[in-house]
Amino acid sequence: MTATVRLTQYAHGGGCACKIPPGELETMVRGLAVTPVGTGELLVGLDHGDDAAVVRVAGGLALVLTTDFFTPVVDDPYDWGRIAAANALSDVYAMGGTPVVAVNLLGWPRDVLPPELAAEVLRGGLTVAAEAACHLAGGHSIDDPEPKYGLAVTGTADPDRLLRNDAGRPGQPLTLTKPLGIGVLNTRHKATGEVFPEAVATMTRLNASSSAAALAAGLECATDVTGFGLLGHLYKLARASGVSAVIDAAAVPYLEPARAALRDGYVSGGTRRNLDWVAPQADLSAVSSDEALLLADAQTSGGLLVAGELPGHPVIGELVPPGEHVLTIR
Repeated sequence: MTATVRLTQYAHGGGCACKIPPGELETMVRGLAVTPVGTGELLVGLDHGDDAAVVRVAGGLALVLTTDFFTPVVDDPYDWGRIAAANALSDVYAMGGTPVVAVNLLGWPRDVLPPELAAEVLRGGLTVAAEAACHLAGGHSIDDPEPKYGLAVTGTADPDRLLRNDAGRPGQPLTLTKPLGIGVLNTRHKATGEVFPEAVATMTRLNASSSAAALAAGLECATDVTGFGLLGHLYKLARASGVSAVIDAAAVPYLEPARAALRDGYVSGGTRRNLDWVAPQADLSAVSSDEALLLADAQTSGGLLVAGELPGHPVIGELVPPGEHVLTIR
């Protein structure tokens, strides 16, 4: 039955494209940034939309804490588990941390889908956690009308060597460590069942080496590119850092089948909402509406967007002094 069930048909959306739109989310969490005094020092919280929370604790150590889960992005349960785990771990890497321990988060329609499929999802998560040398110990499950899976992850970091949204400076180049186009390919997969091995390979690749390279280069500013798309996550980074950003559209890498998927209309609602959110703060006059949609494409388990150069990865733009637009695409 594992080979015949199409998991994506049991969910209204898929992967990070089913995130609550960024504008709505900011309205929901507005006013929640005031934190009572507690054990440890909160270094990173809600203020700038960073990828994880960071708390300084005794012994010169910082704890990095995050959670991420979503509905099926592919039909294969093992691959979905691997993708969801890699995506959750990415938040720790995006902060410059190292994952230490994670727990499973599973929602499962137990009267509709067999437990053997859920076991495959969990096995996929365990495989990626092992690759990351991160303990995966237990978790929590509920009976849910839609299948959902992800991890809550705790990592460690040097509190003086974090990668943050608010540490970008004018003149820094912008490096992207994975190609875009995951969103349109996942949307096509959900609609047609066509499998894109290059998309699965990209989503399951950990951001560990890119994070380590950024830290080794002395860089301080990064985020990962997931449900809000390249434009959405770059907008949050630039806004937090008090700068503007210029993107060279021709330098942005894409998975090879992505443009065909876009041409054939496989664009998620999440991608369109991303573009609507950033458009008032962006100069998109130099690119077509299709190109703008690809730049806003809702990614799942995408790469890191780093303020600085990383060998082996393309520079796609730069941070510049604040201007009329937060984002400019040329």
